[in-house]
Amino acid sequence: MAPSPPLSGSDSELRRTLGVGDAVVIGLGSMIGAGIFAALGPAARAAGSGLLIGLAVAAVVAYCNATSSARLAALYPASGGTYVYGRERLGPFWGYLAGWSFVIGKTASCAAMALTVGAYVWPGQAHAVAVAAVVALTAVNYGGVQKSALLTRVIVAVVLAVLASVVVVCLGSGASEAGRLSSGASGGAGGVLEAAGLLFFAFAGYARIATLGEEVRDPARTIPRAIPLALGIALAVYACVAVAVLSVLGAEGLGQAAAPLTDAVRAAGVPGLVPVVRIGAAVAALGSLLALILGVSRTTLAMARDRHLPGALAAVHPRFQVPHRAELAVGVVVAVLAATVDVRGAIGFSSFGVLAYYAVANASAWTLDSAPVARAVPAVGLLGCVVLAFALPGVSVVVGAGVLVVGVVAYGVRRWVSAASR
Repeated sequence: MAPSPPLSGSDSELRRTLGVGDAVVIGLGSMIGAGIFAALGPAARAAGSGLLIGLAVAAVVAYCNATSSARLAALYPASGGTYVYGRERLGPFWGYLAGWSFVIGKTASCAAMALTVGAYVWPGQAHAVAVAAVVALTAVNYGGVQKSALLTRVIVAVVLAVLASVVVVCLGSGASEAGRLSSGASGGAGGVLEAAGLLFFAFAGYARIATLGEEVRDPARTIPRAIPLALGIALAVYACVAVAVLSVLGAEGLGQAAAPLTDAVRAAGVPGLVPVVRIGAAVAALGSLLALILGVSRTTLAMARDRHLPGALAAVHPRFQVPHRAELAVGVVVAVLAATVDVRGAIGFSSFGVLAYYAVANASAWTLDSAPVARAVPAVGLLGCVVLAFALPGVSVVVGAGVLVVGVVAYGVRRWVSAASR
């Protein structure tokens, strides 16, 4: 099935400026973000001493999703990611469902990341700082994707330096004990799967590379290289940080920690590093927010092109070559949420939406080749997404499923109205 090209003309086409390095950095900016500073605690509470197993499960599912996404992105190098793949391989409804899951879930994540910035920078004015961060990063994205890639490169370098410091301090301290990696009660299979679902949130950023497919040079070569590279680097970083923090706090201490990395460096006897870790967390949240706004606006662009969202959002700025109306619309919605709602509890809902999004990606990749060996990876990815989605906390599952149903109803109403007007 041939891909549907973007609308022709200077008002709809994006400029291909990103190479492999830029794409990898944007993926890392999405993955190595605020999640690693906060997700380890809830995951440890769920899995106990099985935390590292949960991380491995999340990595396997993420690898399957990344492989499926890379194959599809090389074939369909257009903005929108799985929205486009589902539409082309499975039909309009599945593409719409993937796009709906992504836009709604990631818009909530944008607000959560903005509030995380506010909580670390100025806790007493978290909402005001969050709104300011959204406005500033929307302006950066408006100026062109190359500016976004440059800023993301700086943010990734800072965050990696902070995380490296945490690892060195923890593993080099007298408080570090290898026995803590496996000691303590395990959360059982259910707890490990719940932890994997929560930790999967931190791996989901490689989708940003696929959603930027229309702005990547030589996408058939660049995207399949960039996605596994970004995922591999992120996994190595997460594993090092998890081992280092566990060796100092243990599974029980990590599960009780509100700020796991700052607690770990304090327990390691280096309290002077705590402010540095706090700054790193704020910078990481900024990096995640930057990449999230970038990805959500591109999926909004793709859905607007197909009139699942208002067609005006499909416009591309003639000078900056970015979907400026989609970016502004996303920025406004996120700013309103950041100013009025505490959405940090929406992380579980966001994970549910992201897993639904990747389930469609794997189902789409399943159709690329009929050979059983070629279908093994998307089959494992699809099964993993479904299992992890329903292993999340019950509230997240109920809210996530409810929002998906709302999207399905909206799609059905739109089709009915369209058919009635003919």
